[in-house]
Amino acid sequence: MVGLTMFAVLFSALVMRHLRFRYSLEVLESKPVPNDLINYVFPYVVSFMGLSYGEDQKLAGFAVFLAWLFAITYRSGQIVLNPLLLLFGWQLYEAKIRTSGQERTVRILRQGALHHGPVRGELVQDFYFVERDNEGQV
Repeated sequence: MVGLTMFAVLFSALVMRHLRFRYSLEVLESKPVPNDLINYVFPYVVSFMGLSYGEDQKLAGFAVFLAWLFAITYRSGQIVLNPLLLLFGWQLYEAKIRTSGQERTVRILRQGALHHGPVRGELVQDFYFVERDNEGQV
């Protein structure tokens, strides 16, 4: 299980590094959004710290908990907000942007601080992932 977890972490890092940022955006305003969902999850996960793979009932309960947690985050549109992205340094912002001549309010994920001005981004499940350090200024 540890090996599978490490593979998933490395695979996720690889995917995040190879995102193609196809859209030109101009960030007009932004504010950070707290990850409250993560704060609610940790107390529940701590209760499973004594989990043993030999105890089928506890393992089944943990699987049901994870499935329920996935369903809640998926239905709320917050599926991309997970501790793995926090580990990689991604921050969530609510921002007012201009793209294709139209102004919109969107959620943006970016490594580090989001600065106002032109950036390049990619749309993934109603979130814009934005290039790091405004590398893609237009």
